[in-house]
Amino acid sequence: MAGGVGSRFWPRSRRAHPKQFLNVLGPDSLIQNTFARLQPLVAPERVFVVTHADYTEQTHEHLPAIPVENILGEPIARNTAPCIAFAAARLHALDPDAVMIVLPADHLIRNVSRFQEVLSAAAAKAESSDALVTVGIEPTHPATGFGYIQYDSSSRDDWVDAPRAFRVKTFAEKPNLATAERFLDSGDFLWNSGMFIWRADAVLSAMGEHLPNVHRAFAPLEKAFVDSDTLDAAVREAYNQSPKISIDYGVMEPAATAGNVFVVPGAFGWCDVGDWHVVYDLADKDAAGNATEGNVILHNTSRSYARAAEGRLLALVGMRDTVVVDTGDAILVCSLDATQQVKTIVDYLGSHGMDAHL
Repeated sequence: MAGGVGSRFWPRSRRAHPKQFLNVLGPDSLIQNTFARLQPLVAPERVFVVTHADYTEQTHEHLPAIPVENILGEPIARNTAPCIAFAAARLHALDPDAVMIVLPADHLIRNVSRFQEVLSAAAAKAESSDALVTVGIEPTHPATGFGYIQYDSSSRDDWVDAPRAFRVKTFAEKPNLATAERFLDSGDFLWNSGMFIWRADAVLSAMGEHLPNVHRAFAPLEKAFVDSDTLDAAVREAYNQSPKISIDYGVMEPAATAGNVFVVPGAFGWCDVGDWHVVYDLADKDAAGNATEGNVILHNTSRSYARAAEGRLLALVGMRDTVVVDTGDAILVCSLDATQQVKTIVDYLGSHGMDAHL
């Protein structure tokens, strides 16, 4: 799933060059890293990308090993449920028994081999049943920026090192700190990673039960994939007819109540690269806790992240807990603890016709 813009990474993330194509963590882009850690578990010709239609060419430039016909362009953004319905319809048309691994394009994973073990265990569970499987991250602290998954841990004492699936009890929205601490103390809550594994027919059936309007909108696509002359029009019609809704809210939560959702816990150095604070957390820092990129001078400054545009000098004096990102045509200055609010600037620019900076 690579259709978002990543507005919290403004001003580096723009409509014409969104977050998934940025190399915010090393020399490769986020989408290239996502593809690379699937190898050799999934062959390149079996990798599909769902992105906005405007980004299909950029996606192929970043991932030339993927066949161009495997890059599925969305005409409009409709959240994750329609995105997954689009991909499921395509895979089901190719292979009625296809098992899907659904991954966001903007995650960081340090222990790739362990990650692949978790995916393999989840895929085995999905292949042998109509279960909807997700990956839960073993929490390391009471985070308030993630959703949570409560699972049946009664058999956890018998769990050996090899990953395995547990039945999900319920999903919980992003909590406040006190609730997150209670979740952590309970021992049966995991962070919701937003990764999903299931058979294509299983998720399409679940959509038919829990999201009939989405299922109805995308059902005609299987026939359209055979008749390529009508495909573009069929995709546009499907997205026009479909509501905007997430797979978590539309399918996973009600399916968990019905007892058909499972989670494979994992601990593999996972991070959702959602905003500049995350980049700061992951970056190498000096003795004062500062992280810099480019030509940056710091004086009496601590716990700050500064990124200078190419060919420009950036100086911070007397700053603490600050993010400064210069792209040459725009500069972001914000508190390190307010990086989630950068999206409001993007919303403001859009509502005031300042498209040159979007």
